[in-house]
Amino acid sequence: MAGKFARSWALMKASAAVLRSDKSLLVFPLLSGLCTLLVAASFLIPVGVMVIGGEHAGADFHERMSVGSYLLMFAFYLVQYFVIIFFQTALTGVALMHLRGEPTSVGAGFALARARLPQILGYALIAATVGLLLRMVQERLGLIGRFVVGLIGLAWTVATFLVVPVLASRDVGPIDAVKHSVELLKRSWGENLIGQGGIGVVFGLLIFVAVLVGALLVGGAIAMHSIVAVVAAVVIVVLGFILLGLIQSALQGIYAAALYRYAEAGEASAGFDQALLQQAFAPKKK
Repeated sequence: MAGKFARSWALMKASAAVLRSDKSLLVFPLLSGLCTLLVAASFLIPVGVMVIGGEHAGADFHERMSVGSYLLMFAFYLVQYFVIIFFQTALTGVALMHLRGEPTSVGAGFALARARLPQILGYALIAATVGLLLRMVQERLGLIGRFVVGLIGLAWTVATFLVVPVLASRDVGPIDAVKHSVELLKRSWGENLIGQGGIGVVFGLLIFVAVLVGALLVGGAIAMHSIVAVVAAVVIVVLGFILLGLIQSALQGIYAAALYRYAEAGEASAGFDQALLQQAFAPKKK
């Protein structure tokens, strides 16, 4: 376990080195977050109307969803996934350019993502369909449904881990991108995502520390009986969490790009230890 965490930490540091050298990569998760919030807000009013209507009808809205509510949910999933995948493709494309030693820019990332709009939309349709089906299972089976959805969701996440790098680097359709991601990840199981898991673990710890520091900061401001101090403390804490989220998203995109490049070319990108990437894609034991 200690060895796995050490490898995860090393891969995260290598990804962080890329981010330090090209901080413009943070633009993509920032814009993605803003756009997803706008999408969520645009669906909030009709959802609220449906909830109120369900309450007036005397039916449990969460257990007896109408066809219209499922269609609305599918539309929400589709738009959200499209926005997220679009910006992930732009981020991963720029990360791949950087790792190949090519000139990079935010504009180049958006140009690449725009060129892949049909593929991105197709993959968003697949992801939205999977998401809706999993939600339906969860709604109908309760506790068992949540357990099943958790297992299937984990398997789907693993299987599609390299779909965005494939879309960013190859002119293939969404189904072929999923197939290629699965093909690459069949080479190993477990440690192939140690960097992804390591980044999640590290940022989980950072968020825990941030919560404690934020609580102390806000508590201290409240103790001062100053509205200005409280507002300033809350703003600092919120901005801190936003920054952590942006950095985590950027690092995950960089790591996926580096792992994909190694899987395809068999060569480690600058700053990434080839031995670590070899362990990530070691043949499975028979």
